[in-house]
Amino acid sequence: MSDADTSQGDPSQRDPAGVVYGIEPNLDAAEFRRVLVESGLAPRRPSDDLPRLALMLERADLVVTARRDGALVGIARTLTDFEFCAYLSDLAVSRSVQGLKIGQGLIAATRAAVGPRASLLLTAAPDAITFYDHIGMPRVADAFRYDREA
Repeated sequence: MSDADTSQGDPSQRDPAGVVYGIEPNLDAAEFRRVLVESGLAPRRPSDDLPRLALMLERADLVVTARRDGALVGIARTLTDFEFCAYLSDLAVSRSVQGLKIGQGLIAATRAAVGPRASLLLTAAPDAITFYDHIGMPRVADAFRYDREA
C-alpha cells in the first residue's frame, strides 16, 4: 500500500470480506487505470492517457482505496474543501469483487474523511444508477453541467 495520509482522518478499516480501506494520496496511475478497466468505467475516463490519469490523482484532494489481499480492487477519487462540499468524481470497483459492498465501503470511508459538515455529490454513470438507488443514496433533482471538450 502507498503511504497513507491521515491528516484528514484515517478511514482505514477491514471489512468482513477482508477488504482494507485507506487513504492513498500517492496511488500509482497504472493501478488506477487497471481498476478503471476492471470496473467497466474505463470508456468514460481517459484510461489510455496515463499522464492525464496521474494528474487526476495528483490534483485530487482525497483518494480512498479498497484493497483485498494487497491488490487494489476499488477507488473513490474526490475533489473537496473538507468543510462544505465534496464531489466524488470516480467510484470504481473491479467487477470480480462487485457485490461485496465495496462501493458502499468506499463511499462510507470518503464521507468519514471529508467530515460531517461537507455534502457529498456524485454524477452516476448510466449503468450505476440502480446501485445508488439500491444503497439509498438520495437523488438530486436540480443539477446542471457543461460537458468536457476532451
